[in-house]
Amino acid sequence: DEQAIATAQRFVKEAGCDAVKLERGGTSVQRARAIVESGIPVMGHVGLTPQTATALGGYRAQGRTASRALQVAEDALALEEAGCFSLVFEAIPAAVAETVVKRLEVPVIGIGAGPATDGQVLVFHDLLGIYDGHAPRFAKHYADLRSLMVAGVAEYAAEVRSGAFPGPEHSYSIDERELAEFRAGLN
Repeated sequence: DEQAIATAQRFVKEAGCDAVKLERGGTSVQRARAIVESGIPVMGHVGLTPQTATALGGYRAQGRTASRALQVAEDALALEEAGCFSLVFEAIPAAVAETVVKRLEVPVIGIGAGPATDGQVLVFHDLLGIYDGHAPRFAKHYADLRSLMVAGVAEYAAEVRSGAFPGPEHSYSIDERELAEFRAGLN
């Protein structure tokens, strides 16, 4: 717990964070409690936890069996009891999220957890269609920025290669007398 507190303090002091987020229940619950007791706000995260996804069988929905849904609920309730100011529910069945949200007093942000959470979040790469790989089931593309970005980068590269960019309008100038004095000073 001392290392967790020290790391959380670094995030607050050095990175200017207002809070830290801890994934999963289990041993994270005691860490969350220790960090909260040190004065640093903690957001808990249950369900699919990207930093520990391999331990949960990869990037898959969680809580799809009664026993796994109970584990998600137990983790959420334990993190709330440990003092977390809010929770993230990721990639869990909507009905499970709805049931657990009703038992919590802290706000819950959902990502792939159905509409019953207090708020919603999406990774902006998914939301804006930037990533060309597999998108999670819960992701919705609201724009196709990837094709615009690829076209923009290609145009930029072509202009750099041809010498069209940067032009005078993209460069800074110096007074001719200052330039002459500068050049004389180099000799």
